[in-house]
Amino acid sequence: MKLGRAFYARDTRRVARDLLGKVLVHLDGGVRRAARIVETEAYHGPSDRASHARFGPTARAAIMFGPPGYAYVYLIYGLSHCMNVVTGREGFPSAVLIRAAEPLQGCLHAPRGPGNLCRALHIRRESENGADLAGERLFVEEAPRPRERVAAVPRVNVHYAGPWAEKPWRFLLVGNPWVSRPAGKVPRSLSRPGRGPRFRGWPGAPGRSIRRPAPWPGRARGPRGARRATGRRRRDGRA
Repeated sequence: MKLGRAFYARDTRRVARDLLGKVLVHLDGGVRRAARIVETEAYHGPSDRASHARFGPTARAAIMFGPPGYAYVYLIYGLSHCMNVVTGREGFPSAVLIRAAEPLQGCLHAPRGPGNLCRALHIRRESENGADLAGERLFVEEAPRPRERVAAVPRVNVHYAGPWAEKPWRFLLVGNPWVSRPAGKVPRSLSRPGRGPRFRGWPGAPGRSIRRPAPWPGRARGPRGARRATGRRRRDGRA
């Protein structure tokens, strides 16, 4: 079942948390591309120094001041598209960035990280910015409550925001391997080195396989007795 506008017309931080486990769907020229949301970030109000809305209703951020339940898609570095959902009451600028998702159907790329997620679902600023999430082309579907534990941690790459950078407004499903790589130190409870198996593609995806990503950056686990990624020597002294 598709989420209605009332779902988005709530506090940004609550929406960001509740989006975890839901399914983002893009009907792309008759092809269904879908992924389960595993990581989000909340940007809450005009005082949030990490938010685009801190400069007021500019040409780019004006949509954040509008009614809830619309897509805000912008371009960073001239290369990557990032998708947000507008939340809260009209006039109070707030949105949730969808940072990462678990591929389900028709994905063109591994959707780990906001730019990669938009590549995977073929979401672009020129065609999806301002899209009504209650419409028929781009929307979020209801899904069972996630079994994974939810963590609230500081947002990524917002060091310029001063004390706002420490707000625990990044929400993720702990242990899910599709959560994006964090900036800075990883909490001990979340650190899980290693690589997962290869995925052989999904319906509608290219034929080449995509390696399931490591849950967090860390030392690669090699065969027993082999040299680790840290450069340590084997016990027999050989490189």
